[in-house]
Amino acid sequence: MKNGKVSESVLVRSILKRIKYKRKEILCGAGIGTDCAILSFSKDEKLVLSTNPVSAPMEDITVYSIHKAVNNIAVTGAEPLGVMLSCMLPEECEEKQLQMMMSRAEEICQTLNIQIMGGHTEVTKAVNKPVVTVTGVGRKESDNLSDTRAVEPGQDVVVSKWIGLEGTVRAAKECKDALLTRYPVRMIDEAMEFEQFLSVIPEAATALKSGVCGMHDVSQGGIFAALWELAQRAGVGLEIDLKKLPIRQETIEICEFFDLNPYELLSGGSLLMTTQDGTGLVAALEREGIPAVIVGKTTDGNDRVLFNEDEKRFLEPPKPDSFYQLAERKE
Repeated sequence: MKNGKVSESVLVRSILKRIKYKRKEILCGAGIGTDCAILSFSKDEKLVLSTNPVSAPMEDITVYSIHKAVNNIAVTGAEPLGVMLSCMLPEECEEKQLQMMMSRAEEICQTLNIQIMGGHTEVTKAVNKPVVTVTGVGRKESDNLSDTRAVEPGQDVVVSKWIGLEGTVRAAKECKDALLTRYPVRMIDEAMEFEQFLSVIPEAATALKSGVCGMHDVSQGGIFAALWELAQRAGVGLEIDLKKLPIRQETIEICEFFDLNPYELLSGGSLLMTTQDGTGLVAALEREGIPAVIVGKTTDGNDRVLFNEDEKRFLEPPKPDSFYQLAERKE
């Protein structure tokens, strides 16, 4: 199989069809476009869980993995409370590197007002790069959970900030020397600073107060994967204007340099939303200093259509993230 998330067909055939036993306490479990499990132990409060593995350079791996898990929690409408870290480290890892990883983890957790609750750390021959799996935990009152199943035809589709943020940060940091052969250091430094935008907690909180119907954080597979997963989960069609998808020039330049597809690039930090009043939601987000734009509409039917001026094409099931192409070339 290819690097990255398994295809939707493999997910359904080899994983989801084999999950049959159910518990009444689990309101939401494994499924396409479902990033969290939601548990109920009382009428008034729900427990929300998400887990995300990440492989990345040691100086940044805990930042990416914590953001991914906590973003998943936030888009359900839950309040993130804490994380558990499972760290699998290669034999050449030194203790000072582990200390750096944990210092960065603690720093980002303080920023997000969450606690490191525990986990597991192991050095093993089974990996040649560090792998960190973060389990995020959150809670929410039952009447305020966001669910993509509330997405209906005729709603506006809104995207916050810019697509490709996480992939841009990682490419700028991990391939800086190569990029400097073409681009000025100022552009690369600005791309690396996109790390400050990787949390979607602020826009998720604003959206919940502003009439949002469904939310899905844009992550692996980029905006194309997120659009497909949201539509598949909700059972709706889409009409999306490619020209309206927000993207930074730094992302365009880096994708051109490495021949990556920006629409299929790691996009942690961007939030996909649907609402009956896209104009009102965009205005509410912008009042909080969060850029957002209406990029299309949900439709009645199964067609997921992408428009690029006079060109019309259909959205396809998610492909492996473009960033994996870059990782393979580095190896």
